Amino acid sequence: MAILPAPARRLAASAAMSLFMALAAFTVAVGGTGTPAAAQQPLPDQGPANRLFVQAMQMIRQADNTYDIAEESRFLKEADRLLNEIVVKYPDSALAVQLVTNQFVGDFDFFEFRSRIRSLVCNEPMTSLCFLHRVAEMLPPVETPITAARWDWLSLAVAYNTIGDTARAKEIIAPFVSAVRRGAASDGAGQDLFVARALALMGQNQLALDITRQIPECSTRIYNLADIAKAAAWRGDMALAGQLAEEAKAYATARNCSWELGLVAQTLLRAGKEGAARTLFLNTVETQFSKFRETKTDCCPPELAVAASELGDTNLALGLLRTVQDENPWTIPAVLGRIARRSDASVALSYAEQVQDLDIRGEALAELIEAALKRGDPTSANELMKRLTRLVDESAGRRPGLLAQKAKAEKVMYGDDRWRKSFQGSLNAADRASNFVRRDIGAPLLAALVRIETGLPMLD
Repeated sequence: MAILPAPARRLAASAAMSLFMALAAFTVAVGGTGTPAAAQQPLPDQGPANRLFVQAMQMIRQADNTYDIAEESRFLKEADRLLNEIVVKYPDSALAVQLVTNQFVGDFDFFEFRSRIRSLVCNEPMTSLCFLHRVAEMLPPVETPITAARWDWLSLAVAYNTIGDTARAKEIIAPFVSAVRRGAASDGAGQDLFVARALALMGQNQLALDITRQIPECSTRIYNLADIAKAAAWRGDMALAGQLAEEAKAYATARNCSWELGLVAQTLLRAGKEGAARTLFLNTVETQFSKFRETKTDCCPPELAVAASELGDTNLALGLLRTVQDENPWTIPAVLGRIARRSDASVALSYAEQVQDLDIRGEALAELIEAALKRGDPTSANELMKRLTRLVDESAGRRPGLLAQKAKAEKVMYGDDRWRKSFQGSLNAADRASNFVRRDIGAPLLAALVRIETGLPMLD
């Protein structure tokens, strides 16, 4: 079930406390009728826990009565320390039970208090931790028990891990890992619902591989191996990247995983095995087109278009892109950015200008700006930035995804903190948007923020 609203949690807390008191009364009653000595032990002294709780409430009251942000933060953090001390030092107390189960204590809502503590990061509203907090507030809650893929929350865990709050990252991802281990987060085909990929991006390679190697299904297994290899390459572990590329190739061959071969070719290329990558790619293209001509089914996997652009075959990459882009719009910026880095950037720009979806066009322009800078062409980058800025201005600040792409481009273009204003604008636009937009914008915003912070397309 989802996290309960305050009135429902108040009723649940009241019921839980009534049960707790009833059990305590029963224990006392039974203790007076000759039960064994162990059952006659007195209840723990509640006094020390109560004193800490009263002190914490006084701190919160002082925080509520000050206009000074620094003082409010100090009082609230001290209250949080005192409440945590109750749980650690007096776990047998009724107060500790109520706190760890997010029950109300009188009118005090511990769950809301913890949310208030987390929101303190927005005392500095332009920081990346504040941005993460605001995105987390937009995400639909995780329903328990966990049975479905939630890439938005897993992305949030990766973002927190990347930006420096590893404790929060573990708190978010741990229930998903537990669900995978129980086999709960699976559709019966062995899918792990992105957990292994998120773990790899958080540096937990072995755990990610342990999960991945239990998956018999082609797509998820090879995607996971590719993502773990990519993360290893980003960290400079080319030996592991090469080993996993060969493992993905061997698994695809053994299981006849033909649809995933474009991804295997990309993985081989990233691991420095260009000859093997090119051979596999050419054979795959020939096979896929031959099959398409015979069966008239889906032509090609989108990863094949990306592989073509990485290998520098512009005409083939654009031909494949036209075939796959409607169902896989993410391929447009991915392919055009790679083409612009390796060959004629004007072809990529002409293609980008024809894209109807403004968010996708903006993302493509952001990729072309980075490609121009990597080619050592700041003049083109500056002209592309003007086009992207014009696109944002024409949308009147109403498209959060577009503003996030502008922020991403500003980071690579200028290398300073001016991107923060644009990213804050994207969050403000998301706050003003419909529930439908807010539901879907979290993961794209997280992808843009992590890309800005690391320079790597970790969550694209």
